[in-house]
Amino acid sequence: MPSSFSKHFARKALVRAIAGASVVGSFGLTAPVYAQETTAAVRGVVSSGGQPVAGATVTATNRATGLSRSATTDENGNYFIRQLPAGVDYSVSVTSPQGGASTERLKLAVGQQAQMNYAVNAIEEVVVMGSAAAVADTAIGPTAVFDISDLQNSPAINRNINDIIGQDPRVYIDQSSRADSIQCNGANPRFNSLTVDGIRLNDGFGLNSNGYPTQRMPFPFDAISSVAVEMAPMSVIYGGFSACNINAVTKSGGNELSGSVFMDYTDDSMQGDKLEGDSVQITDYDETRYGFELGGAIIEDKLFFYGAYEKYEGVDFNDRGAIGSGAVNEVLVTQAELDEIARIARDVYQFEPGSSTPGTIDFEDEKYIGKLDWYITDTQRLALSYMYNESVNATPSDGENVEFEFSDHFYNRGAELNSYIASLYSDWTDNFSTEIRIARTEVDFVQSPRAGNDFGEMRVELEDVDVYLGGDDSRHANALEYTIDQIVARGRYQLGSHTITGGYERESYDIFNLFYQHVDTEIRFDGIDNFRDGLADRVYYGNAISNNENDIAEAFEYAINYFYLQDEWQVNDKLTVTYGLRYDYYETDDAPNLNQGFQASYGFGNNETLDGRDLLQPRFGFNYDFSEDLSFRGGVGLFSGGNPNVWLSNTYSNTNTTAVQARIDGMDLFAQNYVNCEDGVPVCGPGYGVPQEIAEVVAAGDGSNFEINFLDPDFDIPSEWKYTAGLTWFAPMDITVTADLQISRGEDTAIYKRADLERVGTNDLGYPVYESVRDPAFVLTNASNGNESESIAFSAFKAWDNGFDLRVGYAYTEAEDVNPMTSSVAFSNYINRAFVDPQAEELGPSNWAIEHRFTTVLNYSADFFGGYETRVSLFGQYNSGIPYSITLGGAEGTIDAFGFQPFLDFERNVLPIGGSRNSQEGDSFSKIDLRISQEVPGFAPGHRGSAFIIVDNLTNLLNDDWGVMNQPAFPYGVTAEQEANGQAQQRIGDTSLWSMRVGLSYRF
Repeated sequence: MPSSFSKHFARKALVRAIAGASVVGSFGLTAPVYAQETTAAVRGVVSSGGQPVAGATVTATNRATGLSRSATTDENGNYFIRQLPAGVDYSVSVTSPQGGASTERLKLAVGQQAQMNYAVNAIEEVVVMGSAAAVADTAIGPTAVFDISDLQNSPAINRNINDIIGQDPRVYIDQSSRADSIQCNGANPRFNSLTVDGIRLNDGFGLNSNGYPTQRMPFPFDAISSVAVEMAPMSVIYGGFSACNINAVTKSGGNELSGSVFMDYTDDSMQGDKLEGDSVQITDYDETRYGFELGGAIIEDKLFFYGAYEKYEGVDFNDRGAIGSGAVNEVLVTQAELDEIARIARDVYQFEPGSSTPGTIDFEDEKYIGKLDWYITDTQRLALSYMYNESVNATPSDGENVEFEFSDHFYNRGAELNSYIASLYSDWTDNFSTEIRIARTEVDFVQSPRAGNDFGEMRVELEDVDVYLGGDDSRHANALEYTIDQIVARGRYQLGSHTITGGYERESYDIFNLFYQHVDTEIRFDGIDNFRDGLADRVYYGNAISNNENDIAEAFEYAINYFYLQDEWQVNDKLTVTYGLRYDYYETDDAPNLNQGFQASYGFGNNETLDGRDLLQPRFGFNYDFSEDLSFRGGVGLFSGGNPNVWLSNTYSNTNTTAVQARIDGMDLFAQNYVNCEDGVPVCGPGYGVPQEIAEVVAAGDGSNFEINFLDPDFDIPSEWKYTAGLTWFAPMDITVTADLQISRGEDTAIYKRADLERVGTNDLGYPVYESVRDPAFVLTNASNGNESESIAFSAFKAWDNGFDLRVGYAYTEAEDVNPMTSSVAFSNYINRAFVDPQAEELGPSNWAIEHRFTTVLNYSADFFGGYETRVSLFGQYNSGIPYSITLGGAEGTIDAFGFQPFLDFERNVLPIGGSRNSQEGDSFSKIDLRISQEVPGFAPGHRGSAFIIVDNLTNLLNDDWGVMNQPAFPYGVTAEQEANGQAQQRIGDTSLWSMRVGLSYRF
């Protein structure tokens, strides 16, 4: 009979197996997941009669490929099997003179080190139940791991990993737009990192809020075998982020040919049309998604392939309309006013502005991946992969609650991605292994006006609303291409109870960026009458001094080198300690153009770069098994990364040496001569051309209302200290409880400030008075106060024998920042916040903080039809509201409070004296999503079909007063009057209205 120790361990492993089956997507889980990691590991101790067994052979066999890896226990009974492909099932066997033991099925998730201890005896083989991969003994840092069953069975209506990782209460997915940005513990989503198959696949420039380099997830959903969210991993291998790291690993082929196909569908008949008692206008539309995956062996036991493809043919929604239109969001403008503006645009300016009523715009998203895994020898594996994605969406330009835009003022936004990865895994001895990886990511980013590039932007300012038509002013000259080359060289050496890890990595960026505003002019009118009569309040124009917009483009390269060394020390069977150092070093040979006037004004050049800047990041973590049912973990470490390259790019693009901006107020458009008209335009006049008067100002290089961007010569690399503590408790009644505390303190936080302003006094209202004493400029610098956050999260999981399992979680987050840094442009970052003093470096509640967040997942599975599973999954969430500020009106702030400071741009960004940023909280939001699936027989043994229904926002389907999202409009500043008349927030139609998809899948 098995020993009492074996019985107890088997019971504990069984609890973990049950817990892992669904807690794999739980909160604060303890599996240590290494950034840029694509593999998993099994480690543990073999003993007999309470004494360690030396010389035992432990073998882990991949159940898909039949290939195995072995290790021999040392004098203390320790073994460690490394570099196992993640996301698949393994069997583990132990052989020794003292007896044998085995685990039939052990599921290993990305980066997991499963702790599997075996107590053997000579009487009979001990069978130990396998863990299902999420609750491991050797954990450092708060982490959430999701395996393939979570990906396949959760109500992921968007087929996006965001649908899955949002089940962790610390991870808030902003559902107010289709970007679905990931906000971890109240941090700016641009400070995240995404790694796929060990390579960072981030938004390499920093224009997207979702963290992807593309509009949507850049790889097929079915290709992912497991994904993890790492909040504060105390391993020096992690880098390139200061918020959280999302780490995904794709599938590989096996000896058996396997695959799947799917298709799902929705249309306007499967979407709600009523909110809070109001019928809303829904345009006819339909959306279809389809795809397939296939994996198998080219050479059995040697060479394997895998491929996946996915296509999305869908629509983007314009859900804004005039008063009484029945639109989801009705703007304070009448249809008669919009019709008159459209008539004037056509008859007077000979321009077709597009539609002013709610509608849809078609788009397509296509992606695929191909992989080869070559087991060269028993100790050498080569993995090759290629990813492609292309997608373009119609995106609103000016969508605040006091703005309205015609449909052709939207712009096309998207990217084409090509990614290549090669990885070589080598085991040189039982104790030493290496991993070498090279990769290239190429992104061609698209931002183009739907109105075309021959007509500028026009803004008609009404009493309550600004109406926009023409090409958005930020997309007149816009082209971006970048390439990222990555190298990883890493080694691990097992020295008794110590695992020594050392490595070098390098990321090289090659960026081409053309971005300049107002190249086709922006013209503002005070009212419809002035629009009709051609009396412009302001005319903006910017271009290269040479009049060739291509001369504005800048190209630059830079690289980051990473060095690290770490020791993971298994002190005893209860305590594991990790400590190490990471060193980041920046280098570049490219500098911005030197502006001689700037140098004379400031006494130094505007051509500062990141070259030679560095940062040393210490990390320490521990995991302590207090008892067989209770473990503690904690750590402290310094992290850096995630600062968007677009902020750095601004210092190259905005030097005022090749291009300038100009502005003229009070112009009679019909009394001007026009130049720079494109061939074939209806008329060389306003919108289609540039008034000669302002064109000559730009050609002379004598622009006004323009600021240089530069990097502070004393700029330090931003970083963030993370302090963590947590526990996992296997409580009575087989309930798994986790808790995690995380505290973050920023250092050298990056912000933009005006470099030319000096305070000269305080006005009678109490506002500071500034004068521009140098050439106008924005500086990318460090804040004297660093961003701060605290969060605490709890979760509990239980499974029942009747097919039910339930997990619930709660996270409390408090986060403050100096500047939310919401934007890509220095000017926008500076003005898109609320303040009494625009130059102050004061902490305030973060735009990204969701104070309270509850999540719950309820699953039920049963075999009602002869072994074919029926499965029901519910995902519910509650989120407290988005913070916002009560501010003065644009003119009240820019003119009245500050005695006219044009750099405040008439935005609602000035607080009343005594006010504070983000002092208000928007409406909370809650909803439940549902997935029902039914397996059906396949066409051959081992094949299974499935029919499924996914309902997004089931709550709204049950009651149109439920599940409604109201949110303040970016940049989250509203006046007291707007607060009083209900304009503080607007309904988010895509999120609020229930929608349903039906689909079929077939697996073989």
